[in-house]
Amino acid sequence: MSHLALYTFGVLKSPLADPAPLTREFYDIGGAVYREFIQRPGYLAHAEAADGDRGALFEADWGAWGEFAVPSWYGKGHTVETTALAATLSLWTDLRPAFDAVYTGLHREALNRRYDWFERAGQPNYVFWWVSEGVIPTWRDGVSRLEHLHDHGSAPHAFTFHDSFAPDGTPTRSKGSGPKSDQVR
Repeated sequence: MSHLALYTFGVLKSPLADPAPLTREFYDIGGAVYREFIQRPGYLAHAEAADGDRGALFEADWGAWGEFAVPSWYGKGHTVETTALAATLSLWTDLRPAFDAVYTGLHREALNRRYDWFERAGQPNYVFWWVSEGVIPTWRDGVSRLEHLHDHGSAPHAFTFHDSFAPDGTPTRSKGSGPKSDQVR
């Protein structure tokens, strides 16, 4: 049986350590979104740092999820004071549960506010790929897949909701299973 890996990445307008209300609001909503996600059918797991310090992404111990990594186009800081990004890495049973989690509830509300927090980007901000049951994807896997998606478009190796693939590599799209856009925003 295969599981669906999901890596998301966005460049924030301000560093994670910024005490401004918008940064605190982003963190509050992000925490609530994950509390909602873990209750959803189809959710399996997500990368969590052992120490969980705000902004200490690059120094954190991520356990089986590996060393934290970011796409080559990220040009902001890597220290606690200067890191200005949000990234997630998670596992799902299939596309439909992931779609439902992303496009309903608190995450849908957060997507509606994305430009309050995130810079507009010319790169994709999420990517899916299939992994064998028991495999924990790493941050480097996610970055590699996102960069592949950016360079080559959707393929069984790295794909989006809109242009998705089954675990066997065949194109798939159920009616209503993906947004019209190639990017979750």
